[in-house]
Amino acid sequence: MIPKRIPFSFYLLVAFLILFSCQKKKNISEIKTNNKAEIDRLIAIADTLFDKNKFDSAFYYYNEATTISSPSRNAEDYISSLNRMAIIQETHGDYTGSETTISKALPYTNLVKNQLHIWNVYTTLGHNYLNTFDYKNALLYHKKALNLNVKPWEKLVSKNNIAVTLIQSKKYNEALDLLLPLESKEEVTKNQEFYGALLDNIGMCYLHMNNYEIALDYMQRGLEVRKKLQTPFGIGKSYIHLSELYEFKNPSLAKKYMILSYKEFSKINHIEGRLSALKMIIKNSSSTELKTNSDIYIKLIDSTSEITQKAKNLFARIKYDSKKEKEENLRLKTYKAENELKLERQKNRNIISYIIIVISLCLILILYYYLTSKANREKIEAAYNSETRISKKLHDELANDIYHTMAFVENKNLSVAENKEQLLNNLDAIYSRTRDISKESCTIITDQNYISSLKEMISGFSTLNINLILNGLDSISWDKVNKHKKITIYRVLQELLVNMRKYSEASLVGISFKQTEKNILINYTDNGKGINTEKIIFKNGLYNVEHRIHKIKGSLDITSSPNEGFKVFIKLPI
Repeated sequence: MIPKRIPFSFYLLVAFLILFSCQKKKNISEIKTNNKAEIDRLIAIADTLFDKNKFDSAFYYYNEATTISSPSRNAEDYISSLNRMAIIQETHGDYTGSETTISKALPYTNLVKNQLHIWNVYTTLGHNYLNTFDYKNALLYHKKALNLNVKPWEKLVSKNNIAVTLIQSKKYNEALDLLLPLESKEEVTKNQEFYGALLDNIGMCYLHMNNYEIALDYMQRGLEVRKKLQTPFGIGKSYIHLSELYEFKNPSLAKKYMILSYKEFSKINHIEGRLSALKMIIKNSSSTELKTNSDIYIKLIDSTSEITQKAKNLFARIKYDSKKEKEENLRLKTYKAENELKLERQKNRNIISYIIIVISLCLILILYYYLTSKANREKIEAAYNSETRISKKLHDELANDIYHTMAFVENKNLSVAENKEQLLNNLDAIYSRTRDISKESCTIITDQNYISSLKEMISGFSTLNINLILNGLDSISWDKVNKHKKITIYRVLQELLVNMRKYSEASLVGISFKQTEKNILINYTDNGKGINTEKIIFKNGLYNVEHRIHKIKGSLDITSSPNEGFKVFIKLPI
């Protein structure tokens, strides 16, 4: 089917819409270059709300500022607004959303003169990667922040951020190399909140390096600094780290610090801190206390998930509504043209789909007929081989025996007891051979009577001169073995026993069965004259055995040497 030719007027309409869109974008760009005052007003409102912890409203105004900003002309305003939005999302546990937001600023960092804005972007990205356990990228961006041309204080913060990431990565020696020099810095000791956190981080490094005395000294010093500042978050962090230090050395003291940590985090409703403390308390609780703390932990988890999801939905909705409002008019104008193009594409896709369906059906039919004909050929070939084998046995074995018996009758006096007995023996041998051929061609029972049928077939080869030992047959779960494998096992054993009686001159035969999780193992052994396995040629009986085993994906191993018996190990999948 040839697609309908599109009228020239349609191309004119599309060209007009493209030109109109470009002109509109140009007008919007011109407006954006002249709205610096409005951007400053929106950012000022957002900053005020941010400082008052009214994050949802602050997020709205920062988003409005980015919407009317031109990233190339107002790069600093654009980047700082995105950074604050990302920090708000990070605060609410939306690390993926935060990363998406701040990543929008990366293409425009080369347009910013004040590198503090770039430092903020890299630091926010580093925190997001740290919170999502991507320590490699967290280190990358904190190191990028450290290499920027910023004030000494920002460089100290970057070094601390790198050290914290190294601690999380369990690289404690590297973390100490960064943290220990900071301890003596004047700007660090003056900032008591930073100093307390630094001492605690150094203590954590020594704790994980199993240097408990130095770790305890640093942690206690850090706790004293934080107690002076009366910061529940810092005090809670110190207590939780002290509980880790004493967890195995002094469990009762460790539990005391866990409870104190939980109380401090509860003062400011710091969910993650409370969860960390509760996790350790639960680990060291029992009976009623364990149940109570577990219930609190589950409620906190549910509450956290709900709050985080609500925050994600809120921020996504703010972004969506803003974007939707700006794009609504343009979308309506291009809607008709897009629909016509979609309909044309859909027609082409339908044609291709129909062709693919027809080709697929043809291939399926060809494959079906091929497999059916192949199966029929295999059946015919199997029947032919079976008939040929039976015919050969009737001609080579049974007919010869009958001919010799007839000659014996003609040439011997049957009134003599010895001749009469010889005749009876010959007739019994003919009968036995006829029965064997009949058994090879008869239908094999594969239902619940299979074991009895198999035992009967095997025992039929036991004579006065041949002792036959059978082990483990009843231990196999035959109900789990399919019909074709049962037939194969029957025919293979029958073939081996026929060969034994015809050629091996064995007096003792052993057949053992064993079942593993996935396989059936069969060991056949006789004490006959054996064969030279290096000169073995797989034909007739042994060829049938090999062919049958391989057909059901089994394996066959023959061990034998002249005058040392004959052994066959068979492994079949259940």
